[in-house]
Amino acid sequence: MSNNKVKVGIIGCGIISSTYFKNARDMFGNYEIVACADIDVERAKKKAEEYGLAKGCSVEELLADPDITIVINLTIPFAHADVSIQALEAGKHVYVEKPLAVTREDGAKMIKLAKERGLRIGCAPDTFLGGGIQTAIKLVRDGWIGDPIGATGFMMGAGHEFWHPAPEFYYQHGGGPMFDMGPYYLTAMVALLGPIERVTGSARISYPERTITSAPKYGQKIKVEIPTNVVGIMEFKNGAIGTLFTSFDTRGGTTLPSIEIYGNLGTLVVPDPNTFGGVVKYHRTGPSEWADIPLTHGFADNARGIGVADMAQAIIENRPHRVNGELAYHVLEAMHGFHDASRDGKHYVMQSTCETPEPLPFGTSKLFFHA
Repeated sequence: MSNNKVKVGIIGCGIISSTYFKNARDMFGNYEIVACADIDVERAKKKAEEYGLAKGCSVEELLADPDITIVINLTIPFAHADVSIQALEAGKHVYVEKPLAVTREDGAKMIKLAKERGLRIGCAPDTFLGGGIQTAIKLVRDGWIGDPIGATGFMMGAGHEFWHPAPEFYYQHGGGPMFDMGPYYLTAMVALLGPIERVTGSARISYPERTITSAPKYGQKIKVEIPTNVVGIMEFKNGAIGTLFTSFDTRGGTTLPSIEIYGNLGTLVVPDPNTFGGVVKYHRTGPSEWADIPLTHGFADNARGIGVADMAQAIIENRPHRVNGELAYHVLEAMHGFHDASRDGKHYVMQSTCETPEPLPFGTSKLFFHA
């Protein structure tokens, strides 16, 4: 570390990397991205030049750099485990894009290795640290809805072949609406309600073959390998029961909310967990009206990377970080649990648990960040 900033390297210089580069430079003041790497070294060098980094290089060179403390893994999901394990074996803390891994076995291997090496794992999404969901968490904790009884989540879309330039992955194993978007919803629900004890679910492939209508692969066919309409039911440790609908098969649109939380004293509408801000709505039991609640926390714009900032500060302060591997593994297991329950026709009992992430302090907008 220099100037009290944690030095960070990025592996994977695709589209999403630009947001990490920009936010590290403009928004967060406690870590500095000093190098980037990619399987295409020339692409890494171009990114390094674009964002003024000391170097763009191979993965091996980045992992050998003794000054780099955290590696941000932005590779494709199938490479998440392999690259993260390489980084851990090189003595680096790891922050990986969602999901933690494609399989439970790889996710568990990552968690075990990190513990053995005394290293940290963080994993997106970090959207629950944004002002929208942090406000909702504060309202739940402050008793505005009373005792939580239930929750619903809806992620309904038409699929990626209509707009994505390379949508094939989303219909292969490790893809599908649950593994693509489920981490946002499940992470938010666990942050709001705590860990899950048992799940069940139903899943189906509605269209065995899909046709790409976006450029540059217009007209190509995709064989669908993963369920594209998945409904999960969760029993939380605190007694609440939740449902999560995820679909790539909704061709006519929807008016459903992203997340609602129900308690014995009221209902809370939680913003889209794929964003950092949004509108929080509250309705108290009885003849009241919906009220928009002002956000109690900052970082309501695109604050992607706030999870890395919290990890960096946790390293500096020697405390737990919020966007951690145990939370990510718990979410990964629940997603597989929905699919397992549908296939086997029975409940799936969760083998993992996690601590409910500690909320950011009330009013947080500049804590360990740029003024």
